[in-house]
Amino acid sequence: MGGGAVRPLKTDLPLNRDLEAYLTDARQGVERGAFPAGIITDPRLHEREKTHVFSKTWVFIAHETELPDPGDYVIRYISDDSFIVIRDESGHVRVLLNSCRHHGNVLCRAEMGNTSHFRCSYHGWTYNNRGDLVGVPALAESYGDTLDKSRWCLVPPPKVDSYNGLIFACTDPHAPSLLDHLSDLRWYLDLFTRRSEAGLRVVGTPQRWIVDSNWKLGADNFVGDAYHTLMTHRSMVEVGLLPPDPKVASAPAHIALPNGHGLGVLGVPPGMILPEFQGYPEEIVESLERVYPSPEHVAVARRTIFIHGNVFPNLSFLNVLVSKDHMSAPVPFLTLRLWHPVSADKMEMWSWFLVEADAPDWFQELSYECYVRTFGISGVFEQDDTENWRNVTRGTKGPFSSQQTLNYEMGIDLKPDQTWPGPGAAYPTGYAEAAQRSFWSEWLRYMVGE
Repeated sequence: MGGGAVRPLKTDLPLNRDLEAYLTDARQGVERGAFPAGIITDPRLHEREKTHVFSKTWVFIAHETELPDPGDYVIRYISDDSFIVIRDESGHVRVLLNSCRHHGNVLCRAEMGNTSHFRCSYHGWTYNNRGDLVGVPALAESYGDTLDKSRWCLVPPPKVDSYNGLIFACTDPHAPSLLDHLSDLRWYLDLFTRRSEAGLRVVGTPQRWIVDSNWKLGADNFVGDAYHTLMTHRSMVEVGLLPPDPKVASAPAHIALPNGHGLGVLGVPPGMILPEFQGYPEEIVESLERVYPSPEHVAVARRTIFIHGNVFPNLSFLNVLVSKDHMSAPVPFLTLRLWHPVSADKMEMWSWFLVEADAPDWFQELSYECYVRTFGISGVFEQDDTENWRNVTRGTKGPFSSQQTLNYEMGIDLKPDQTWPGPGAAYPTGYAEAAQRSFWSEWLRYMVGE
């Protein structure tokens, strides 16, 4: 048969290799821009992720505005662990393991609500919304005076912290602080979390749906993959929502950051005339010019229409100016994405819509509608992306297909733009894979136990 040279497959199956050696080899490969396809969906790695990644690093669990009043709570997850995120009677946000201290029963089975107390359905142990054990049925008859209730409060994770309203938790008491984990990414988070004095608010409840895809593919896509835009979203080009120019998503910056974080900051596509500051209302623009931490933030925001990125390991963000259809003017919106692993080949996607709390009502409504129709659960862009992630999972999970080497060499010889005003290694094109290599390298660093 004709055709070009093909890189040979590895001679031994990943499932038959020593896992430590396999991960070490993969780590070395990522540095060269190539790694074995099996690290996406190998079922052994899913189990290891629970203890080596999600039990060791900070994971996003909620936004503060999801808990506006005392007693408000939501149920959130870190790997297989369920947590109650609640605002107690004093207004303090607490994170509590959703497991009764008596025999371990799931304590709260509603996904959200408002309450002053939680009562276990098994034996009736009752806790207040601070997590204190306050009620034990037949206490005198069953325990006499031997039970010290203060010893049996609900268990909080060792570390809980927030950044500009984003609440994170970490189950490793020895992990670095949240600020150290976020590192230089904080500069870019400020671009969309500090745009107004009132801050952001979550509108409605997060959309949730199950996709037959490994969770890392969502993070990989958002952390730096602008290259997929012209082909994956080709239908958007055909209906006029995107220009046909190959450089539609290629400038000005692809940014790799410490700790596996990364993002793309994209400007106005060639041939298009779009408003400054993503078309946000005048009130918000005036506000950001007052509250942004630096003039450099204002300069970057002025010329940007599209920000996509990922907070390692599994929180992604998208702030984009786009039209809801070919007849409408473009409107900006902001969404957060959580890629929650269910199995090696299945994830639950969580999607929040956020908007400035002091934005005009008309803008909040238009922004929400644009989000739903483009990147909501049935949005036109969302369907494009999800189908590809499903097929990548299918295309790499077989005993033979998992042996092939995947190419992540794009932009490997590029030099960072030294004039870029923000931190990180900023490459002057969206067509690079430095941020993806950084993500996979950090994931492998955790997976090998470093």
